[in-house]
Amino acid sequence: MDHFLARWGVNRTEHRVRPGLYRLGNPGPDSPVLASANYTLSFDALRSSLPGQDAYILVLDTMGINVWCAAGKGTFGTDELVRMIALTGLANVVRHREIIVPQLGAPGIVAHEVTRRSGFRVRYGPVRASDLPKYLENGKATAEMRRVLFPFRDRVVLAPVELVHAALPTAVVMVALYFLTGLTGALAVLAAVLAGTVLFPALLPFLPTKDFSTKGIILGALVALPFAVSIGTVSTLPPWATVIAVATPLIIIPAVVAYMALNFTGCTPYTSRTGVKKEIFRYVPVMVLLAVTGTAFLIVLGVSRFIGVI
Repeated sequence: MDHFLARWGVNRTEHRVRPGLYRLGNPGPDSPVLASANYTLSFDALRSSLPGQDAYILVLDTMGINVWCAAGKGTFGTDELVRMIALTGLANVVRHREIIVPQLGAPGIVAHEVTRRSGFRVRYGPVRASDLPKYLENGKATAEMRRVLFPFRDRVVLAPVELVHAALPTAVVMVALYFLTGLTGALAVLAAVLAGTVLFPALLPFLPTKDFSTKGIILGALVALPFAVSIGTVSTLPPWATVIAVATPLIIIPAVVAYMALNFTGCTPYTSRTGVKKEIFRYVPVMVLLAVTGTAFLIVLGVSRFIGVI
């Protein structure tokens, strides 16, 4: 249930375990020590991947954030690792002086600083916890263990959190557009949000261009096209109003999908921090322009209908 609620973003920062040193099985002074975040999904992925293994798990205080994100924020970092080694008295628990850190935690860990300040040598383990048994058996990671993958399952599992975050504003806008434009407008909003939160991560590797924003604009245009065609086909409005009505979904939906697509930049191995910053400065103004233009078109149509022009 904890995992289910975490995946749906319910009490997002409360899915955590107490930082400290945990025993897995019946470890002794020569058993391996593995570092983890105190996000329950990270901690449980680690321990469930090692059935029958005797080991210690050193849980850092990452404030309920997973290893990769916490490493980027600095909470899964050198200072916290050194602090927890000292706080748990790890040097008195094991005879060796090695600690295995997840590879995705490497951006936050300066290995030589950890050694200098704690006496423990950092070894970077594999990307996936499921590879740990073979890693511990062989004492090293293969090239495949070092490779960061982002398969379909890993992409779509991100969708529920984004859906929950978007649910309330989506419902409000759907109701508003239902009364302003009818059922088509409400369905267009729903389609845009589902495209930005579910279709985009599912289709990410197959969408053209490199930037997430342009990927989102392309996907949004494809989603908007049936609505534009439907409006143009059944419209009884004057020609000028029909043009505006057809153009509105083609302008607004791509902007919405592109904006939501940016939420996935920090979840994937396809982007870098500097690349994301450049993309935001380059494309967010375009999204704003599209959204403002589309909203202006909606206002023109609404006012025209209200005063009886159409």
